[in-house]
Amino acid sequence: MYDMPDEIDVRAEGGLRIITLNRPDELNAVNDALHVGLAKVWEALNEDADARAAVITGAGRAFSAGGDFNYLDELRGNEALRQKTIKHGRDLVVGMVRCRIPVIAAVNGPAVGLGCSLAALSDIVYIAENAFFADPHVQIGLVAADGGPLVWGSQISLLQAKEFALTGVRIKAQRAVELGLANHVVADPLAEATACAKKILELPQQAVEATKRLMNIQLERSVMASLDYANLAEYVSFGTADFNKIVDGLIAKQT
Repeated sequence: MYDMPDEIDVRAEGGLRIITLNRPDELNAVNDALHVGLAKVWEALNEDADARAAVITGAGRAFSAGGDFNYLDELRGNEALRQKTIKHGRDLVVGMVRCRIPVIAAVNGPAVGLGCSLAALSDIVYIAENAFFADPHVQIGLVAADGGPLVWGSQISLLQAKEFALTGVRIKAQRAVELGLANHVVADPLAEATACAKKILELPQQAVEATKRLMNIQLERSVMASLDYANLAEYVSFGTADFNKIVDGLIAKQT
């Protein structure tokens, strides 16, 4: 649906759109194709007059393991790919913030890096008992232009957001709920998220969409205030010696 790459699956159930990150063998780690799909799907939802709510989840046992190591390796050696990736990262963030329909995250497993951002930019979050959030951008020498730190400061204590961003520490499911990064810890996030979405489908459309919009205006202002700087800083970090050294180590561990 929506002419998406194979790495992201979108299917319709009436007015509901279920978006599935579809690289289960790689724990839904983000490669170029998946990143492109995530950048484009939100505008496709906006243009889909029949879409009333969306659920986003991951295939297999992870929500998303963050950036694919081979993708990171490609990025440091390909200037055009870096520029495209920065643009698509911006499109993803802005697209989710401005998406007209409610987006409900079913965090079925680890949500790392970009996985954190997808959950943080969603409107309601159900998380599995054994799932966790973590954003290790800094640990691999990158600035999180489209990661959790872009949004966390608007959702939780700034001190806690800084700790999570600067250390990459894991935020377990129950702790995430206590902090306000998730709504509910559940045994079956997809079933619960789908049930929630179907309840929303029964509500008056204009009231739902306008209420989401008025509540996201402040989030959008916060994100846009730092997004240009974040994009530039991440672009620069792709060329640093620290990033190259860390990626060399990650690639070596795979071989």
